[in-house]
Amino acid sequence: MILREETTADIDAITEVTIAAFKNLPVSNQTEQFIIKALRSADALTISLVAEIDERVVGHIAFSPVVISDGTKDWYGLGPISVLPEYQKQGIGKSLINEGLSLLKKMGGQGCALVGDPNYYKRFGFKNFPELVHEGIPQEVFVALPFNEKAPQGTIEFHESFLATG
Repeated sequence: MILREETTADIDAITEVTIAAFKNLPVSNQTEQFIIKALRSADALTISLVAEIDERVVGHIAFSPVVISDGTKDWYGLGPISVLPEYQKQGIGKSLINEGLSLLKKMGGQGCALVGDPNYYKRFGFKNFPELVHEGIPQEVFVALPFNEKAPQGTIEFHESFLATG
């Protein structure tokens, strides 16, 4: 498996991977591919990595800047993350997350937040911080990972591209 930054040639494959990965997830509104497209169009894809096996894109992860009401800077949102269904549960998502977090730290990122299954993401150090909220999202599925000891306090806003529906 090769992990690398996306290229223009990967855009269609990323869309296909994303659609396939979220197709049968009941918690999805099936808009993840539109979110990635909107983030790319807004030049808000801070990190966009693909996982490639045998020259085929089988996974993708996106990181984009977030705004926190307490003024904390250099925090990012993780997502969407997608792996083709036939390649899931093989460590591809884990590799994408670890690589992406490592790159965020190297570029001076201070932390990362996401909406997802806390039982999955706790293995990477993500946890719920009651003092950090994402309005409209149940607190139990909103988790964060400060890269230092201090978590921000306040409300977090993901890029407006997360509202994209088409």
